Amino acid sequence: MDVDHPEADQRWDDRERSETPTERLDRNWATLLQELRVTQTGVQLLTGFLLTLPFQQRFDRLDDLMRAVYVTTVGCSIAATIALVAPVATHRLLFRQRRLNELVSAAHRLAIAGLLLLGLSLAGVAAVVIDMVYGHDAALGAGALALLAFVTSWLAVPLMMRAGERRPTR
Repeated sequence: MDVDHPEADQRWDDRERSETPTERLDRNWATLLQELRVTQTGVQLLTGFLLTLPFQQRFDRLDDLMRAVYVTTVGCSIAATIALVAPVATHRLLFRQRRLNELVSAAHRLAIAGLLLLGLSLAGVAAVVIDMVYGHDAALGAGALALLAFVTSWLAVPLMMRAGERRPTR
C-alpha cells in the first residue's frame, strides 16, 4: 500500500473487510499505536542507559574512536526516541482536525525513521559495551554483527516479503 494513497487498497478493504476509508484509517492508526507502544519503552530505556554511561567510573577508558561511536549512538538513540514519540505529539496537535489520513501517513514515516535509528543505536551500543569488556577487535565484530542482524531482520527480510508475490487471503 502506498501510504500517501491508501485509496489504492480500498477495493481490497471493501471486498475482504467491508471497511470504509475511515474505518481503514482508524485500524491503521490503532495498529501503528500498538507498534509504537512496543518500541517506545525500549528506545527510552536504551537512551536513558546511554545517558548514564559517561558518569560511570570506567567510561574514561574509551579511546577517541569509541567515544565517537558512543556520541553517534547517543545521537541516534535520542533521534529514535523523538521520531517514535512524535506521532503522539502530532496526534495531540491535530486532534479533532479531521486529518487522520495525514496523521497516519506522517506517523508511518516517523515510525520507519525511528526504527532505522534504533537499529543503528543497537549496533553502536553493542560496539561500545563489547569494547569495554573485550577490546576493539571484538567491539568492531559485535557492532558489525548487530548491524548485520538489524539490516537482515528489520530491512532485508521484510523488503523481500514486500517485493514477493502477493498471495490472496481468504
